[in-house]
Amino acid sequence: ARLYPGTKNLSYLLMPIRPLPPSKNIDHPAQPTSRNRPKMSEGFRITSFRPSLENVLLRPGPYSSESGALPMGEHDPSSSTSSLLTSKILVIGAGGLGCELLKDLAMSGFRTIEVIDLDTIDVTNLNRQFLFRQKDVGKSKAEVAAAFIRERCPWINITAHMGKIQDKPVEFYKGFNVIISGLDNVEARRWLNAMIVSLVAVDEDGDPDPETIIPIIDGGTEGFRGQARVIIPRITSCFECSLDAFPPQKTFPMCTIAETPRLPEHCISYAFMLEWPKVFPDKKLDKDSPEDMEWVYDRALERANKYKIKGVTYMLTMGVVKNIIPAVASTNAVVAAACVNECLKMVTFGSQTLNTYMMYMGNEGVYSHTFVYEQKPNCPVCTSAIRKMDLPPTTLLYELIQKLVDGDLRLKKPSITSDATTLYMQAPPALEKMTSPNLDKPLSELFDSGDELTITDPVFPGSKSLSLVVTFTE
Repeated sequence: ARLYPGTKNLSYLLMPIRPLPPSKNIDHPAQPTSRNRPKMSEGFRITSFRPSLENVLLRPGPYSSESGALPMGEHDPSSSTSSLLTSKILVIGAGGLGCELLKDLAMSGFRTIEVIDLDTIDVTNLNRQFLFRQKDVGKSKAEVAAAFIRERCPWINITAHMGKIQDKPVEFYKGFNVIISGLDNVEARRWLNAMIVSLVAVDEDGDPDPETIIPIIDGGTEGFRGQARVIIPRITSCFECSLDAFPPQKTFPMCTIAETPRLPEHCISYAFMLEWPKVFPDKKLDKDSPEDMEWVYDRALERANKYKIKGVTYMLTMGVVKNIIPAVASTNAVVAAACVNECLKMVTFGSQTLNTYMMYMGNEGVYSHTFVYEQKPNCPVCTSAIRKMDLPPTTLLYELIQKLVDGDLRLKKPSITSDATTLYMQAPPALEKMTSPNLDKPLSELFDSGDELTITDPVFPGSKSLSLVVTFTE
């Protein structure tokens, strides 16, 4: 690409396009006049004054989407720029990764963006979540981030939503071309994955309808490590297929927390799990309240001093209480750039799509690795396979439920029904009370060997369920 002679700073790439200065070595088009020079209000506009994104999109090339291992469509130079301008993108999460995603989308030419986040801004966010300022502490992350982008880039139509992704109806998700996830916890990503996969219509032969497929680009960071992943529902592996790669959330035995603390995390857990309910029985701990978190920190520090345990800090307190993953701004920037790059390629078909997983390791240098994450043959979300389990007939129902929770499915609160009756329901309370006597009954008294059971769980959205066949073994 042609740069300004002697240019070392590339920040001009994010500015409105201006003509290159005269040079003896470069043939320039006619200099623009005040009438045709781009204005700031026109946004990220690309002209013919230098090689640019528009030049890439308006030219055919050997590395467009259809030439890759995961083709998304055929690149049409005549419509690729309009696709960029008309695509509707949903960003989930407006934290460290979400701020970078919104900035990159805005500066890449996307015009319609929506962002959803449940959290409010904490003072500890300000060191890396650059769309927020001191005056914004306590406000909605999504609303403040959207307002910042709207002020800087008034040509962008950006809408903010404050709330849980689980509270949005199915129709909300159907309206987007691409969804970029910047979530910081596994359970929310599982729910989102199951929701978007469930939107895909499948014909009698099991082939998905391309018109109902909404790609997911999943980004995640932890310290100096990160990943960007492309999920094409019913085509590639989904998030649930790779659940084994995410270790279960670390928990501490209650007896250790209460009686024999050895780590600073034990002292912090004691403060907010045991002391807070005793001191404030009628008040729920507000994890976003600086006053509440200061109280927890002080009590945890007192307990740590009592047991001569070092390492209790306010930042660690925040991390334990809110289950915060350590974040590094540069990692967020790298992963967000990879995610938005994939989004750009998806809507324009201008280059080959990532197939399907990119890992970034920045602990000891700049190293990345890409590979194909294979689809799990018995994935409960993106395949129609019926799960099978062999158990003795004397197995109690609560033992089966525990296997569903502790096993590879990692369910949270499974409810079970058979074709004949409801075996156990976690909610509502009246139904739970009515079916709870079945928990201590052997499976052979509740259904026959080989019967198909229907399992529902909060990790699956709406009417999504799992089919399970239990065969009795002697």
